[in-house]
Amino acid sequence: MNWSVSFEPLFSWPLVVAGLVPLALLAVVGLWLRQRGAWFRLAALAALALALVNPVFLDEQREPLKSVVAVVVDRSQSQDIGDRAKQTDEALAGLKQRLARFPQFDVRVVEAGKAEAAEDRTETRLFSALNGAFRDVPPSRIGGAVMITDGQVHDAPAGTPEFAAPLHALITGHQQEKDRRIRFEKAPRFGLVGKPLDMTYRVIASDGQTGPVEVRVSVNGEQVALERAFIGQEMPLQVTIPNAGRNIIELAIPKEEGELTEANNRAIALVDGIRENLRVLLVSGEPHAGERTWRNLLKSDASVDLVHFTILRPPEKQDGTPINELSLIAFPTRELFVEKIDQFDLIIFDRYQHRDVLPILYYDYIAEYVEKGGALLIAAGPEYAGQQTIARTPLMSALPALPDGNVIDKAFYPRLTDLGKRHPVTRGLDGSASEPPHWSRWFRTIGVENPEGEVVMKGADDRPLLLLDRKGEGRVGMLLSDQGWLWARGYEGGGPHVQLYRRIAHWLMKEPELEEERLTADGRGMVLEVRRQTMSDDPGAAQVITPSGKALTVKLAQSEPGVFTGSVEVPEIGLYQVANGDLTALAHVGPVNAPEFADVVSTGSRLKPATDATGGSVRRLAREGLTGSSVALPAIVPVRAAAQASGDDWIGLRTTDDSVLKAVSRVPLFGGFLGLGLLLLALGSMWYREGR
Repeated sequence: MNWSVSFEPLFSWPLVVAGLVPLALLAVVGLWLRQRGAWFRLAALAALALALVNPVFLDEQREPLKSVVAVVVDRSQSQDIGDRAKQTDEALAGLKQRLARFPQFDVRVVEAGKAEAAEDRTETRLFSALNGAFRDVPPSRIGGAVMITDGQVHDAPAGTPEFAAPLHALITGHQQEKDRRIRFEKAPRFGLVGKPLDMTYRVIASDGQTGPVEVRVSVNGEQVALERAFIGQEMPLQVTIPNAGRNIIELAIPKEEGELTEANNRAIALVDGIRENLRVLLVSGEPHAGERTWRNLLKSDASVDLVHFTILRPPEKQDGTPINELSLIAFPTRELFVEKIDQFDLIIFDRYQHRDVLPILYYDYIAEYVEKGGALLIAAGPEYAGQQTIARTPLMSALPALPDGNVIDKAFYPRLTDLGKRHPVTRGLDGSASEPPHWSRWFRTIGVENPEGEVVMKGADDRPLLLLDRKGEGRVGMLLSDQGWLWARGYEGGGPHVQLYRRIAHWLMKEPELEEERLTADGRGMVLEVRRQTMSDDPGAAQVITPSGKALTVKLAQSEPGVFTGSVEVPEIGLYQVANGDLTALAHVGPVNAPEFADVVSTGSRLKPATDATGGSVRRLAREGLTGSSVALPAIVPVRAAAQASGDDWIGLRTTDDSVLKAVSRVPLFGGFLGLGLLLLALGSMWYREGR
């Protein structure tokens, strides 16, 4: 029971005061003048005052509230090292058992580090979880918190936490742990393809050791160098970027005996490769309606440096005009096709015919250029089927098809072949899904025989229209019509000439996105996505190796012709290896070089400032020579707010004085006959004294 006195005046306090003050003054004056009966008048006045203010005894029935205690459990990936997970589970079970003995504690268990989002797994954020547990609890009811963690907490406050209650940390792991790790110090995000990129890195040892260590350098999964580094020193590194688009630069050091984990023995840098301007040589055999189509397209591409020549005055044209009066530029054949041919990424012959402008030997140079990795495109017109066709030169060995002498002048809709519907150059061309295709007709096809390579588009009478072929290390394309300019001019609504021409040019120049057989993987959140580009009907499943070495299988399903995709939710942050057939790919899931693996040695130093500020403690769970259990839990003692909250073998949690009012019993002191009798007695005594 909780007894208290409350005043419930019969009138408002101003009226009570206004009535009692004059009477009190008269009583004081009577006492000062020592009038007879003054004390009786004062007693009567006091009785009247008590009756007016109406004192009431209150008996409150209260239910005490519990103190809220939070147990924050670290479930981050660093807790999976060694026997930390086992220590954590045993410590949690022991704490629950011991806290259950105290009915004054409301225990809330919060597990941190198992968030679904990848960005929430990069750091161990125990204090965010702790603040969430106490969000609906008033400060007076917070009894304290116990954290079970390896001590690698990335959101620990520099000073006192937001709540003023004891904070205790139970550290998993073992003393004298050692670990080595490697990290990039300087890693640019972009680099020029084929050019060296300067980077720096550092190898760090937790036990302070020094000396040399071997560092394996890999680019996109292939080892490119073996460096010698000195522990603790910033080391230079120079890497050549091989491909446009994303490249994965990986550094790896061998695992040392007794080392905690090799998860941080690798460092990753993602570098986007940027091509220098591609050099294209466009040679037009003569002016024609579609001459500017290729020129305008290539000039509009900021990544292309175009050199364009049109043969306006062939050698057989002799009209007696003096050379010094001609404004034409002489065709620099030797400079282009002998001295600088290797500097071009693509050579285009647009309706070109052999008219002794190029010596016969130069065609052999062009064929050799293709064999060694160059790219050649033949945009054929009627000249290709004539007597002066370039197919009758040494260039023949590089061509995917030879002319049959026919020029078919017949209206037709260019259509994709079954192969073309899967090929990345022609797959999904705007307008190709309908029948007839939603683009304009062409009116000329150049006939060829025994085509090699891949026929991805067909023309009149289902004859080959677009051929793509590989010759040695290079590539050759052949467009067997000169009518593409109709699409550019908008005839009958036009067509996707920019999309088609650009894809042809970039496929010839080996753009990775346009490879027929390609495997890519990417991490989105904690989901690994696999994309397989293929000309086959079924590439099969993809095999995945996780950062910890486990094997997964990802089924691939066709999302569009020639493209198969699959995805799987993965539990680990790190570098994944994906394989399908002869192709391999790398993908990084989660943020690169996340702080979670930057330092994995268990420690109490990060939490000690916060525990000291709240009167808590930091102690290790593991003890040398302990039998029967892998952890040693301290005793739990309820303490008052100002009491000490930790000792050698115990931790204290604060109890609260807060309670909930359940019921109130009222007993008026001057209510009923008792109050009336006391008042009449006081007045009667006053009159009795006055009457004597």
